[in-house]
Amino acid sequence: MPFLRSWLASRRHMRTFALLDEHGLCRAFRQSAQAPQGLDWVEVNQQQLGWLHKPLPASARIATTVEYSSVATALAA
Repeated sequence: MPFLRSWLASRRHMRTFALLDEHGLCRAFRQSAQAPQGLDWVEVNQQQLGWLHKPLPASARIATTVEYSSVATALAA
């Protein structure tokens, strides 16, 4: 029964991130539900091993969205 419960439980969506060095070259990939710590990680739409040690194509990056709380907006007004 625990197996069935874990199978039916919702799973977190795994996102793909690429680590860029100071020259903008891809150094590593990581898949996780949350963004990794650090400023050099960018979210990408897929993982391509051919991108390693090369600049990421512009189409690979996923635009980050900033979410603001409606409560904070209401308090600021």
